[in-house]
Amino acid sequence: MLNIKKIFEKIADAGQKILENKNLKRSKKKNLIDLCDELLSSKGAAFGITLARDILLRYNNISFEDKEKFLKQVNEKYKPDVSEIENSIDNFNKSKDDLSILNLSKTVLGKRKELFIRLNMAPNGTSEIVSLREDLLKILKKNPDLKSLDYDLIDIFKNWFNPGFLKLKKITWNTKAAVLEKILKNEKVHSMKDMNELKRRLGEDRRFFAYFHPALEDEPLIFVEIALTKGLGKSIQELTRPSNEKIKDFDTATFYSISNCQEGLSRVTLGNFLIKRVVYELQEEFANIKYFGTLSPMQGFADWFKNLENNKISEILGELNKNILDFLKSPDLKIGDKRIVDNKESICRIALYYLTIVKNELGFPLNDVCRFHLKNGAEIDDIVINGNVSEIGFKRSFGVMVNYNYELKNIEQNHQEYVNDKKVNISRKIKKYVKN
Repeated sequence: MLNIKKIFEKIADAGQKILENKNLKRSKKKNLIDLCDELLSSKGAAFGITLARDILLRYNNISFEDKEKFLKQVNEKYKPDVSEIENSIDNFNKSKDDLSILNLSKTVLGKRKELFIRLNMAPNGTSEIVSLREDLLKILKKNPDLKSLDYDLIDIFKNWFNPGFLKLKKITWNTKAAVLEKILKNEKVHSMKDMNELKRRLGEDRRFFAYFHPALEDEPLIFVEIALTKGLGKSIQELTRPSNEKIKDFDTATFYSISNCQEGLSRVTLGNFLIKRVVYELQEEFANIKYFGTLSPMQGFADWFKNLENNKISEILGELNKNILDFLKSPDLKIGDKRIVDNKESICRIALYYLTIVKNELGFPLNDVCRFHLKNGAEIDDIVINGNVSEIGFKRSFGVMVNYNYELKNIEQNHQEYVNDKKVNISRKIKKYVKN
């Protein structure tokens, strides 16, 4: 009986392959949009895996210009149809039953999301669609009308990469070499020259965690680096340089780097879940860690200041000090310039103004790292002069960095105040830099 069952299974598999081959021969004569139509049809569902694989394979082998043309066609052809929406609304108003609600929901969504969901049936479909969004992000710069297509992909990814599907892994020197190489390549906040630098960040007084997804094996999505310190770290060079000294009385976890490894997943907000999960892991491992915070970059501060009008500087610092920071705009300014330390108070005052007062079009802080941590429930704890005395740190912010403090009992309240009231919470120690 078992042999007969196997024979029938082989016959069924052979029949399926014949059907797939016939369909593939036909599909080679069609363009990509025709294939997408077929995939979305009931007929396409019968050999969806094969057809989805063919579409993605052909997409990957066309020129960037043709990819741009294809994505424009997808955006236009499969967007929600206004007349169909109006008809669905009319049907709902007449019957107001479950079926009319379902039809209205389906009509409003259009077919773009359904297309990508079906494309995900292909082998490595998730990875391929994440790569497709990387292309889309480049195309968006000169095609803002494709934003609605991008919103659809973001919405899909928020479901596919829900934290419930993700696996947190502790990264050590014994982690697979392929994973370590990808981490080395994707460290964007404080780059590493070689594996020796990475080995330091995996030391006994350091912790390193990354999120992975089942559909992207050995592909870290996002990772975070932590130093075990006595109080919040104040120098990125101290946190990353080799040291034989082991801090035995550490009481703080200083998060000093969070890097997204997948450009196609930008704006899918994996980092906030990562921080909260890692805090839990650290609490489980170390009973003596009482404080959690960051030493964070302030990218964009230097460019913002150099374009600041003198009258605005005067308003922030006061008339008597309006020219005191002119040296920061000098092309001859060098790393380690003594005047930076000498004018610490004025620099801290203007840095805090940048973080708390300068807003984007939605009324939240202009600085993206600041938005990230405040939304997670942190408060601005301190402004750190010479926190990063590397060339890139100087270019970003004259070497200035920021400590964000995650006080566990206040995280939820801080988050609610920021999201609902756009309130930026700061510590008592830096309120002296706020102009009354």
